[in-house]
Amino acid sequence: MTGTDTPRVGFIGLGIMGSLMAENLARAGFPLTVTTRTAGKAEAWVEKHGGDAVATPAEVARASDIVITMVVDGPQVTEVLLGEDGVVAGASEGLLCIDMSTIAPGDTRAIGGQLTERGIAFVDAPVTGSTPKATDGTLTIMAGGSDEDFARARPVFEAMGETILHVGPLSHGQTVKVISNAVSATNASTLAQALVVGSAVGVDVGALVEVMRNGSAGSAMLNLKAEPMRNHDYTTLFKTEHMLKDVRLALEEGQAAGVPFPAAAASREMLTAAMGRGHADDDFISVLEVVEGLAGRTL
Repeated sequence: MTGTDTPRVGFIGLGIMGSLMAENLARAGFPLTVTTRTAGKAEAWVEKHGGDAVATPAEVARASDIVITMVVDGPQVTEVLLGEDGVVAGASEGLLCIDMSTIAPGDTRAIGGQLTERGIAFVDAPVTGSTPKATDGTLTIMAGGSDEDFARARPVFEAMGETILHVGPLSHGQTVKVISNAVSATNASTLAQALVVGSAVGVDVGALVEVMRNGSAGSAMLNLKAEPMRNHDYTTLFKTEHMLKDVRLALEEGQAAGVPFPAAAASREMLTAAMGRGHADDDFISVLEVVEGLAGRTL
């Protein structure tokens, strides 16, 4: 710890979400050490927000009491935590690692086991709320891990999130997250279908949106995505390829438990088709293009 008992925080991964989350940590006064895979990106971030930029996760660990990872998938988390120049190469016993990426719950358990063998604590804490809530520090954070480790992590969570939930033991944060994202994907696909049907039958689509918003069909998804869909604006808040990964993980969890999730399976196919149309890096509401293709008409 630093002399003021404010933990030194390392942050690995400065993508769309990670850069904003790290910015909120810096604003809250946590001493930060950052790194990312893209050359020059960490240095540019530090120049704007302060802190120290280093070349490897191992160097982040040497400078930190808590290390946060916010990367794409399980293999990346494994590499930055357990790889040759990973966090374990520079960690002291008692380090707390917090993975805020969204990865397979099984990967979380496997990584946690290896970290525990090295005397390193681990919490999985994926987030929801997308870019707007990452910007203003009001994310929802769902954390899995021991009570003690969650308590250590809570001060940094409070700098990045508004709703902070300890949802159970290690990996339960990831499980809750992928199920939630599967519902989000299904909502988006259903909304796209409703808008295209409304357009096809000639109703005022704006009126349709307003009625749904004020009735039982209302949802955060409708409020956030209806207008971008109507404008065919796929500016990325959450990539199609990342949503497809999360839906796939939710289906795998259900399959392992012997429980079907048919709506998520349908959403997986819609997202797969959007990927096939070249929308991997666009926002996941690109499923609208698939609906329009099936309908043979444009919204």
